[in-house]
Amino acid sequence: MIVALQKPWTLASFLTWIGRQEGRYEFDGTAPVAIAGSTARHNRITLNIAYALRTRLRGTACSAFATDLGVRTIGQSVRYPDGLITCTKFPDSERLAPDVVVVFGLLSPDSGRRDRIDKAREYAAVRSILRYIIVESADAGLQVLHREQGGAPWMVQPLTGDDVLALPEVGIDLPVSELYEGVEFTEVL
Repeated sequence: MIVALQKPWTLASFLTWIGRQEGRYEFDGTAPVAIAGSTARHNRITLNIAYALRTRLRGTACSAFATDLGVRTIGQSVRYPDGLITCTKFPDSERLAPDVVVVFGLLSPDSGRRDRIDKAREYAAVRSILRYIIVESADAGLQVLHREQGGAPWMVQPLTGDDVLALPEVGIDLPVSELYEGVEFTEVL
């Protein structure tokens, strides 16, 4: 049996390739990994995150970005969080955000392990990331992983829809309920 060996992709080849794709992909350090589409609920929560961050960060040195800007994690791996904040200016032509401080990841029914374990480890390896917010999609709630400085272990804080999410790294607060505005939880995912 003849087996063709495929050469692993480089970060540069992935970034060139991704610019020509219509679908969404992340990069695991060796090859592209497809990201499935999402539900209307997922999309509404993602838009709420982007809007809440953008309005509060207006006029500051920090900027919020949504799902199409990547974060380089371990090695050459690239993740596309549902929201991120960086306080570093960079060219609009870039595909990766530098010096990301805060990351938002919205859970889908099949992403629990990936978001709570795999991505938590990857984001922990990025020294500039001080807060990783895992956003529930089945009910209003957050799991906030935070640390004082890069390299420190995550501390965990659970929040419900009645709480306020403090983002001291960028000097803003968000009511958790605002992230779920217009979202109904009548059905089971």
